[in-house]
Amino acid sequence: MPATAKHPSLQPVNATKNDFLPLNGTDYVEFYVGNARQAAYFYRAAFGMKLVAYSGPETGLRDRASYVVEQGKVRFVLTTPLRPDNAIADHIAKHGDGIKDIALWVDDATSAWLETTRRGACSVREPWTLEDKQGTVTMASIATYGDTVHTFVERKNFRGIFLPGFQAVTHDPVARPVGLKYIDHVVGNVGWNEMNTMVDFYRDVMGFEMFQSFDDKDISTEYSALMSKVMSNGNGRVKFPINEPAEGRKKSQIEEYLDFYQGPGAQHLALATDDILTTVSKLREQGVEFLRVPETYYEELESRVGNIDEPMEELKRLNLLVDRDEEGYLLQIFTRPVEDRPTVFFEIIQRKGGRSFGKGNFKALFEAIEREQGLRGNL
Repeated sequence: MPATAKHPSLQPVNATKNDFLPLNGTDYVEFYVGNARQAAYFYRAAFGMKLVAYSGPETGLRDRASYVVEQGKVRFVLTTPLRPDNAIADHIAKHGDGIKDIALWVDDATSAWLETTRRGACSVREPWTLEDKQGTVTMASIATYGDTVHTFVERKNFRGIFLPGFQAVTHDPVARPVGLKYIDHVVGNVGWNEMNTMVDFYRDVMGFEMFQSFDDKDISTEYSALMSKVMSNGNGRVKFPINEPAEGRKKSQIEEYLDFYQGPGAQHLALATDDILTTVSKLREQGVEFLRVPETYYEELESRVGNIDEPMEELKRLNLLVDRDEEGYLLQIFTRPVEDRPTVFFEIIQRKGGRSFGKGNFKALFEAIEREQGLRGNL
């Protein structure tokens, strides 16, 4: 990532200053789900992820079962409660299937916990160490928006597949990889007038800086609007856009999310690929459903974004969106919600120099979301 950005809306990330919370990247994202076995099958068959580890009654864990699926550097943990009388079951009853933990890979989990809690973070769990014959992993957790947490994961002394207590799965006949590489960013939705509070949290508590900002003039349609600010850590490996609703004629997608999720939470994960044409083609073949923009979107696309490598006919066929900034361009597409509640969805993104988040696509994208809201009767 360049040390400075040419585009006026892209703020430089200062990686040279003393970073009290150095992050190596996203370690894993944990979903609390009603049936982890079935959820794991969905992500393997549809998104092509590979089952690599498992923990449950067979490994001595009595209250839950967890399946770990991976593709590239994307790692999901799918966890389900085995009894109704625990916090996992309570989380699912309130929110439906959703993201509980956005875990961050660090070299020193104890230091990460100490640095953030002394700056005002609410501790969810003090540092603890897991151990087996493969080594040790130290972890610690703090709270962020809603019921979501960040767990710091220190795994430099561990040689196993995921965490101590998990058994490795060496063969997966279901997984059909599609070319996913890593998590580009994770978007959080918060309530009215809560965005700046969470921006302050990531700046003051975790040492992030504002990378980009959008107001309701940037993200609005005839009916609804929202505001968003993108926070990035010092080395730019972890980015968290934070959305809040804005006044509009009808209910925005953020309000719909907050209603059905029963509060703030992680709205979507952006998964990066080096070949979005192949990735999205495979995802479609494997049953993943995407939002669609009208054919008119492509009528002025070339004049807006200039020359790109991908054939226009392929973009139309796959319904891909394109946007350009001063650094290059990006291609992106968004799935429909992957839960029955209209909450969690995914973005597939390929960056060809572009560092922004598709501002030129906002109107077309949010009109597509509104069409879906209308079908659900929630606009």
